[in-house]
Amino acid sequence: MRGTRFVLTIALMICGAQTTIAAEHIVAQKNKAFSQPELTVKVGDTVQFRNDDDFFHNVFSLSDIQFFDLGSYATGEAKPVTFETPGTVDVECAIHPEMQMKVHVQP
Repeated sequence: MRGTRFVLTIALMICGAQTTIAAEHIVAQKNKAFSQPELTVKVGDTVQFRNDDDFFHNVFSLSDIQFFDLGSYATGEAKPVTFETPGTVDVECAIHPEMQMKVHVQP
């Protein structure tokens, strides 16, 4: 097994292949606000939108870069979004219009 791993590593180096490990980020919702007004992620990263308030939130984006609607969810719940396209995504809460943030997705 060790020899096979070595050969595979050398083959990847020769081909110039790169491996990318996606990251996971957490954005909390507390006091009718996102924990960060802006977040920079890489393509393939996932953002967990976690509700730390005592009431429901509904996080969504109508952005051309990434459209999503997480639906209403309660205290303690988190819902993931994986960002697949570079650009800036405007994120809002359908229940609390003052809640807004930007996710900058880098290649």
